[in-house]
Amino acid sequence: MNEMLRGASRAVLFLLLFQGLGGDGSEFVGDGRDFGGDYSKLSGIIIPGFASTQLRAWSILDCPYSPLDFNPLDLVWLDTTKLLSAVNCWLKCILLDPYNQTDHPECKSRPDSGLSAITELDPGYITGPLSSVWKEWVKWCIEFGIEANAIIAVPYDWRLSPKMLEERDLYFHKLKLTFETALKLRGGPSIVFAHSLGNNVFRYFLEWLKLEIAPKHYFQWLDQHIHAYFAVGAPLLGAPDTIKATLSGSTFGLPISEGTARVMCNSFGSSLWMMPFSKYCRGDDVYWKHFSKGNGGVHHSYHCSEQEPQSNYSGWPTYIANIEVPLVHAGYDAYPSLSEVTHENLTSMECGLPTQLSFSALETSDGTFFKAIEDYDPDGKRLSYQLNRLYHSDPVLNPLTPWDRPPIKTVFCIYGTDLKTEVGYYFAPSGKPYPDNWIITDVIYEIEGSLFSRSGNLVDGDPGIASGDETVPYHSLSWCKSWLGPKVNITRAPQDLKVAPKAEHDGSDVQIDTNVEHNYGEDIIPNMTRSQRGKYITYYEDSESIPGKRTAVWELDKGLQGQCIKGWSLWKKNLEVLSIFIGETLRIEKMLHDIHPNAKSSFVTKVKRGPLRDEDCYWDYGKARCAWPEYCEYRYVFGDVHLGQSCRIKNNSTDMLSHYL
Repeated sequence: MNEMLRGASRAVLFLLLFQGLGGDGSEFVGDGRDFGGDYSKLSGIIIPGFASTQLRAWSILDCPYSPLDFNPLDLVWLDTTKLLSAVNCWLKCILLDPYNQTDHPECKSRPDSGLSAITELDPGYITGPLSSVWKEWVKWCIEFGIEANAIIAVPYDWRLSPKMLEERDLYFHKLKLTFETALKLRGGPSIVFAHSLGNNVFRYFLEWLKLEIAPKHYFQWLDQHIHAYFAVGAPLLGAPDTIKATLSGSTFGLPISEGTARVMCNSFGSSLWMMPFSKYCRGDDVYWKHFSKGNGGVHHSYHCSEQEPQSNYSGWPTYIANIEVPLVHAGYDAYPSLSEVTHENLTSMECGLPTQLSFSALETSDGTFFKAIEDYDPDGKRLSYQLNRLYHSDPVLNPLTPWDRPPIKTVFCIYGTDLKTEVGYYFAPSGKPYPDNWIITDVIYEIEGSLFSRSGNLVDGDPGIASGDETVPYHSLSWCKSWLGPKVNITRAPQDLKVAPKAEHDGSDVQIDTNVEHNYGEDIIPNMTRSQRGKYITYYEDSESIPGKRTAVWELDKGLQGQCIKGWSLWKKNLEVLSIFIGETLRIEKMLHDIHPNAKSSFVTKVKRGPLRDEDCYWDYGKARCAWPEYCEYRYVFGDVHLGQSCRIKNNSTDMLSHYL
């Protein structure tokens, strides 16, 4: 299936979804309870990821020693020209107060609105392509005739915690109105596309909505306004990269020092939103908090199952942070919540010896880690304060707890796997003043089921069956597999049409395992083989599920590789969504197929699929003709430099999609 859905074909499928194309080109007939199955009434709502929304100045700031000043509506995130020429001014506009999350007295920034806020972050002849996020996807939508009101972006100030997003900007009120407006405008529900941190935002919105709408109307509102949810590259259990950013800084590939990046990152309340946490520990019930004596300042304490103390690293592959504390005396009071192991380590500190402390995912998310470094780092107290005020004491939800399956009709979870991904760090004092007072002495990576140090040595731990997407570990990405029903159909298919050129993808290279038993809340491991030279997509799809609900998980081998453009690591996460939507399979026609009256199975088969675009056609040298002769033909166009380029699609892609449906 995925072989034919390379490049723009994914956009085609998405567009057909909006155009309401049925199996015979006719309009679908629904169940009469929502939008009558007329998919031309659907809207697409995009919730972008971290650092994926433009921020604009809302102040007048004179920048000394620079010809460039900041005026209202000037780009702040991201204007690389001003970043390079007036970095101190730029920092005033981007930094927040770490305690109350307010703007700098001299400059404030606010998120831009509309699709333009998420297409290119730094428009320009050179910088535009480097900072392009959703631009190409929007262009395809326009090319295929999608109405301007059918695609809605909901940008937000990605520097803020969820609590502050609502308190300062009423973001979740506005998001609710966006869904309601889309329904009234187009007559049908919406499809939610959330990327990276956008998934955390959507989760918080669903919990906030519970308190905003009467319980008996909550599920009715969701069914009426949201048809499907696509979670792309979601850090469902957090990401260790957050810890690295808080101690040593993450520059996002920008021309700033790591120390400056650390100060910037630690001023954002959202930085802790993706902290790694334990899947075995949950917070207090939010309803008990709101319907008891009051809700002021009540702490969401953690309640852990017996599996937490039995697991070595809170279920993660290894310790998230290992830190060597400086050669200074510290009493036990500096570590009020450390584990017994850490407590024993402190006895050597009493003697003035350096001590290495190790912290699991639970100890990073519950504040133990930041408490441990308070005496050695000024950010320790600030981060502890942020963690408690903005997350543990959040009036709606403690986001640092595992997420159950959202109560949406159809949920798709899509992510890349088997790339080298950081899962743990070793820190030591650098001997320099703050903010450069820590250095990373070693990094632990997961690589296709094994753990390695930065030097390449094998490391002990509990690696998973695969590795992550270069940024988020597999343990976090794959949590959505726990949402699958009691029986699961698993299919593994090659990504590339050229993996089996002789067979021309006749289905012999597709592996299928149906009705695999699955315990809710647990991972599921396929018993399938793979070629060393091939890349695959593994589909996990409900065979039996919660009545009225459908769940599918798609794992793309090395699906995000090559998405980091010219070293700008910031865009790696931002472009994941395009690498998923465009580069690999986004089988949205599944939703069309499900309700088609002649559908024979729950999901579209992946066994026999042909190419959908010119790039999928290639020259078969063994047969001296274009491969896939029923779909492709030799058609030379001026500029072709080899035979494969002259192999092109015969038929209209829309006709072919209709045939498959």
